[in-house]
Amino acid sequence: MTSAQGDAQPDRSALEARRRLIRDRYLRPGGERPPSSARGLHHTALISSDVERTIRFYQDVLEFPLTELIENRDYPGSSHFFFDIGNGNLLAFFDFPGLDVGPYAEVLGGLHHVAISVEPGRWRHLVGKLADAGVDHVVHSEVSVYFRDPDGARLELIADPLGEMYGNEVL
Repeated sequence: MTSAQGDAQPDRSALEARRRLIRDRYLRPGGERPPSSARGLHHTALISSDVERTIRFYQDVLEFPLTELIENRDYPGSSHFFFDIGNGNLLAFFDFPGLDVGPYAEVLGGLHHVAISVEPGRWRHLVGKLADAGVDHVVHSEVSVYFRDPDGARLELIADPLGEMYGNEVL
């Protein structure tokens, strides 16, 4: 909360009551949910101010292989490139040469972070690589590490399996 939002603290019991009401209204047990109309997340696209720096970070530090580098069909001269983040999913980037898109900004209604699941042993290895590379990071609950990429996008590597969050089934 910022000082512009004031000093009032939210009524947490009222917020939990609201969450309970929403869960009761919309959440269905797994066997009662219809199948999703989607096949999966094709890619999430972020902005890169420096293609090579982004490739070095994601491929060399995080060990996500670069799978393709093509021209962005929406902006001539712009690159659109992809990293394999497992399970048939991609993390993509655009650069916009000649445009000053400014620094990454975390705003209400915008992207907060991208969470990527990794095996627990790989998670420990990657936390070490972040430290060795001098990347500021915060470990939370011994299963999540939060950090920013070279352009400021917030990322989380989480050792929980896909479909779980801190021991809770979410899928």
